[in-house]
Amino acid sequence: MILLQLSSAQGPAECELAVAKALQRLDTEAEAEQVRISIVESEPGASQGTYKSVLIGLGGDQAASVARRWSGTLLWVCKSPYRPGHKRKNWFFAGQVFTAPEQHQESQIRFETMRASGPGGQHVNKTDSAVRATHLATGISVKVQSERSQHDNRRMAILLINQRIAAIEQAAQMDMRLQRRDFHHGVERGNPQRSFTGVGFIPRN
Repeated sequence: MILLQLSSAQGPAECELAVAKALQRLDTEAEAEQVRISIVESEPGASQGTYKSVLIGLGGDQAASVARRWSGTLLWVCKSPYRPGHKRKNWFFAGQVFTAPEQHQESQIRFETMRASGPGGQHVNKTDSAVRATHLATGISVKVQSERSQHDNRRMAILLINQRIAAIEQAAQMDMRLQRRDFHHGVERGNPQRSFTGVGFIPRN
């Protein structure tokens, strides 16, 4: 999964409308390349149907290619639909790609059994009830011997792995939110990656 944020970058209502039009254009391009898209988060604009910011998930073989085309400064050239007679025609907005935190699967956990050790006398060492679980994608490893049966220790190990991965993902998501916030507050004007023109939002490059 690839995450793409389209942002008006605190621009006026016209920039928020440009984000909405870009989302429609992106949907068309993604469908043509068999890329699945979904809105993960969105912040509505001042006018109905517009966006200050929208975070989009893209999936499929061509997801990265589609996302790259929308990454960078973007320009919509059009007379303002909100302010008749307004001289400005260039409305800048932007796109930025973010990597989604990797989701773990329990099938990616390797289990090893061993004799329990430590306090408990002879009884604790009679069976191979202790379990060491290692999540292959992250290297997180836990050893559990607190339960009497191997099955219960295995279940506890999975729970501990889940908790540790959740903590890592939460930290990664927080970092991504900070990156997205910084991006939303600063977009370069000029030298656009792509330009669009007119009410129909027709691509110029």
